[in-house]
Amino acid sequence: MDEDSRTARWERRTEIPLFVASLVYLASYAVRVLATGLPGDLLDVCLAVTGAMWVVFGVDYGVRWRLSGQGPRFVRTHWLDTVTLMLPLLRPLRIVRLYQAVQNRRGEPRLALQARVMAYAGLCTVLLGFAASLAVYQQERGAPGASITTFGDSVWWACATLATVGYGDVTPVTPVGRIIAVGMMACGLALLGAVTGSFSSWLLQVFAREGDERPPGT
Repeated sequence: MDEDSRTARWERRTEIPLFVASLVYLASYAVRVLATGLPGDLLDVCLAVTGAMWVVFGVDYGVRWRLSGQGPRFVRTHWLDTVTLMLPLLRPLRIVRLYQAVQNRRGEPRLALQARVMAYAGLCTVLLGFAASLAVYQQERGAPGASITTFGDSVWWACATLATVGYGDVTPVTPVGRIIAVGMMACGLALLGAVTGSFSSWLLQVFAREGDERPPGT
């Protein structure tokens, strides 16, 4: 049995459990950031869960690196996996891979291409916005001169940034917060372009279909 088939079999078996692990990671991180009034023991449990999930992601990355047989080239050819290993908060964005894994077991995808793109973009926007709001709020709260002082401020900032509006009423002031903001700007442009392009393509198909169905001479 070749290495590719072993890698594919591993990914099919682990995609759903790893997605659940990513949600557990996100939930434990959210509790640590938002529930500051919890006892220290519970916060330590959340930290332990967060670390354990990160170890799980690292083990999966190492196994797929080993099965691929690519050596250091694996990092370049699987750049998204590398990024999500370094930034586990982005791990839920692999929901596209989860959908593919589920559909591979059941047959052809049930949704049209445009509908899938818009659904993916919508889910990714929600997950990315929530994760970025948590990360920015953690960095900004208590910082000198910060305008993002509550989680609500952080959510508002994330929505404005992803929508490429950029009101400027609340902005990050810490270096890490600004780095996150740059990534959010790039992701917002990409997601908006994907949705706009898919919707335009769907409209063109609808109009073309209507034109084909018209009787000659009308």
